Amino acid sequence: MTLVPYIKQSRNPLTTLHNEMDDLFDSFFRGLDKPFAGYKTWPAIDVAEDGDSIHVRAEVPGCNAEDIDISVYGNTLTISGEKKLKEEKKEKGYYHIESSYGTFRREITLPTDVDSGKVDATCKEGVLSITMPKAAKAKAVKVKVKS
Repeated sequence: MTLVPYIKQSRNPLTTLHNEMDDLFDSFFRGLDKPFAGYKTWPAIDVAEDGDSIHVRAEVPGCNAEDIDISVYGNTLTISGEKKLKEEKKEKGYYHIESSYGTFRREITLPTDVDSGKVDATCKEGVLSITMPKAAKAKAVKVKVKS
């Protein structure tokens, strides 16, 4: 079965030109969010917030805890590290390598300031989990209204 691209039809030449330019830019930038193997890797991240802390989960397959550096400055979290290439050498045969390797760096702007002295990070089975308690000034304070 062959997939046929959908072509937007319009009677207005300006609309047709606009659609063609959109398709051109979409085709040019498609795939740039997935870097080439050996160039850079970008860990996928999830950021969640609850009443007292911010939780970040990053996928770092193939990285050990020693290969990852974490720093917090104000409301910016920086995750950097390196995924190393493990080489296999054989005298006969060909190999096809799609695994990405190299250094990575990811800066995340957090929704609020955190207490950088109490940041907790663990790395298990290729998943980096970071828990950052909110700074005292960032926590909501409930005020009782007097009558």
